[in-house]
Amino acid sequence: MRTIYDIQQFLKSYGTIIYTGHRLSDLQLIEDELKELYKSQLIEMREFQTALLILRQEIAMEKEKQEK
Repeated sequence: MRTIYDIQQFLKSYGTIIYTGHRLSDLQLIEDELKELYKSQLIEMREFQTALLILRQEIAMEKEKQEK
C-alpha cells in the first residue's frame, strides 16, 4: 500500500466502501475501519501500520488545507 486509493481497494476486498463526499470524514472513517479489522485479527500488524501511517499523513494534509 502506498496511497489512499490502495487502502480503499484493500478495504473493498473486505466488503467495505467508504464515501461520504467529505474527504476528511472519509479518511477518519477509513481509519476506524482499519482499527476494527486489526482488532478482529483480520489484517496483519504490518498492513495496519502501513495503512495508518499513510492515512495520518493524508489527514494532516487535509487539516492543513482546511485551515488556509
